Amino acid sequence: MHNLPSRAVVNAMTVDVEDYFHVSVFDGTLPRHQWGRLESRVGQNTDRLLELFEHAGVRATFFVLGWVAERWPELVRRIASLGHEIASHGYAHRLAYDQTQTAFRDDVRRAKALLEDASGRPVIGFRAPSYSITPRSLWALDILIAEGYVYDASIFPIRHDRYGIPLSARHAYRLARPVGDIIEMPASTVRYGPLNLPIAGGGYFRILPYAWTRWGIGRLNRVERKPAIFYIHPWEIDPDQPRLQTGVLGAFRHYRNLSVTERRLRALLSEFAFAPLGTLLNASDFVNYAVQPLPYLW
Repeated sequence: MHNLPSRAVVNAMTVDVEDYFHVSVFDGTLPRHQWGRLESRVGQNTDRLLELFEHAGVRATFFVLGWVAERWPELVRRIASLGHEIASHGYAHRLAYDQTQTAFRDDVRRAKALLEDASGRPVIGFRAPSYSITPRSLWALDILIAEGYVYDASIFPIRHDRYGIPLSARHAYRLARPVGDIIEMPASTVRYGPLNLPIAGGGYFRILPYAWTRWGIGRLNRVERKPAIFYIHPWEIDPDQPRLQTGVLGAFRHYRNLSVTERRLRALLSEFAFAPLGTLLNASDFVNYAVQPLPYLW
């Protein structure tokens, strides 16, 4: 495919490093105490992503689950040694709004310590599982600030049955909180009338036609002159992963088009420029440093 004219804009490539059985769609059918009995594929799938990125000359931010880092610290070290940023995806893949504040603090603190021990680097970024910082869990931002995180990438400015703050700003901004402020890096959308439409990756990348993501990122880069924040999971390039029991909607969201994701990702890497989120933090065209107050989110 031909490179787009927007290639000069550097987007953010991010990976949520979790195994296929960690996904929220399996909550309620697969207890966490059974995770250790299942075949793990996160190492081989992450290594495959590392190969794809190396071939494309791309560095990314890897939001690593603490549960993974605890068992395979060498994977974290390998990611870091290749020049990628290590950030936190929490420890046990629990949704922020399903935890107490104390449990959430313990979870993110434990994950941060494991990741810093394994990588030998400070961890300054966080993404909640399933973008679960919503109007009912905004307190999580205060805890992230207190625990030393510089930026958060947990807010999706759309309407969804599991997550979303539709009135959030669509591009990176500094968010004011009672205990301080934090840079918020929302998942990417395009504006269509009164709606924000998702183009950020994940299931939207697999389920919708590739042309949708290509058009959306291109529009952000060319028209708005803003970078996109793209995300993917290692299990999304693994069509041979074991099938787990879930409902019809859950199965559709998790298993749809797994066989085409790697091919699509290779095309995306060839058409757009990408870098880690941490690298883009200080770019003047990436973050709106005007402080946004809390009511802005509602």
